[in-house]
Amino acid sequence: MAGHSKWHNIRHKKNAKDAKRGKIFMKLAKEIYVAAKQGGTDIETNAALRLAIDKARSNNMPKDNIDRAVQKAAGNVDGENYEETTYEGYGPGGVAVMVDVLTDNRNRTASEVRHAFSKNDGNLGENGCVSFMFQRKGYIVIARENVSMDEDEFMLEAIEAGCEEIESNEEVFELYTTVEDFESCKKTLEENYPLEAAELTMIPDTDAEVAEDHQEKMNKLIDMLEDLDDVQDVHHNMK
Repeated sequence: MAGHSKWHNIRHKKNAKDAKRGKIFMKLAKEIYVAAKQGGTDIETNAALRLAIDKARSNNMPKDNIDRAVQKAAGNVDGENYEETTYEGYGPGGVAVMVDVLTDNRNRTASEVRHAFSKNDGNLGENGCVSFMFQRKGYIVIARENVSMDEDEFMLEAIEAGCEEIESNEEVFELYTTVEDFESCKKTLEENYPLEAAELTMIPDTDAEVAEDHQEKMNKLIDMLEDLDDVQDVHHNMK
């Protein structure tokens, strides 16, 4: 994953948030609901729920919305049954794409995802066609302005906290962990630094160089997929 940066994509999402805040809250609520339904409503024992709630809070989701999603999962409020699945395919220029969804109607979602791919010069593939190109990792972002110490000292501190790889630019430090070390590393770092992002995600092993026209079409594909109600996240290996 050397050279790969998710921060550009996350920042793009942040800039578009205000216009889509209602939709973002709906997706976060579904994520909380499923995590609580599968692992229970106690955040002390349910790491997935704890992470989903942290993600919701970082997106300024109101406490009432968070509590309502948890209550649905507990059976105190009528709720839907969502199914988790991932679609895989290729975008313009052969970019590998993985699409995580939570859906109560797999046929509807498959049709919508397939349409997004075909409309943007992509192809929806079989399960496993691109997943081998990605690794599941913990991903943490800390703004450089919030780190007062020397860069080498900070990197040593991050490694001691459990990070296995660190990338930096003028704006941020991007920290990668194993899935197993993510929770403890996140907890250690957030004691001293505000986190710009913290999630378990799919990181590509290598980046794909694509022509400018393919980049534009790929960005349209990503936007179209992320605008679908059932899509929770889109992973790709476009540089």
